[in-house]
Amino acid sequence: MVKIIETLKILYLLLPGFFANMSTAYSSKINFLNYPIDFKKKFLGERIFGENKTFRGIFFGILTAIIIAFIQNIIDIKYLNILDYNNFLIIGLLLGAGALIGDLVKSFIKRRLKIKPGRPFIPFDQIDHVLGSLFFLSFFYQISINIYIIALLITFPLHLIINYLAFKLNLKKTYW
Repeated sequence: MVKIIETLKILYLLLPGFFANMSTAYSSKINFLNYPIDFKKKFLGERIFGENKTFRGIFFGILTAIIIAFIQNIIDIKYLNILDYNNFLIIGLLLGAGALIGDLVKSFIKRRLKIKPGRPFIPFDQIDHVLGSLFFLSFFYQISINIYIIALLITFPLHLIINYLAFKLNLKKTYW
């Protein structure tokens, strides 16, 4: 059985990626860099990523991840650290970019499957950012298979619960 502290360590590790993934919602009202990443181009008759994937989202997502990693470096909770957060810039950049690229890959696949933007794509809506974050992080840090497994096992239900609560609080239009 997985120890609670190990689970907390993994959640703590993933915080910059989680916040990067959520940042697109709070930055959507800002007009800065509000241009689609795919430049409205199509591939096999469908938009490559869709209207909601913008340079603004990438910019604010990575910035948010770096800020969260910086905060983790400042508060320095040693018993939760898997990484040395003195490298917060690299950690934030990798986790943030990874989360957003993971989301872009999922969006690309959704378009090919003709799933409309905003429609559910379970379980990939819940895990894309985690897989991307850990994949990018693995280029600079050794990430064990256990971290991947535990991250997926805790992220999937956590994502569903948080989205449902946000829906009930009228912070989101959909429950997924």
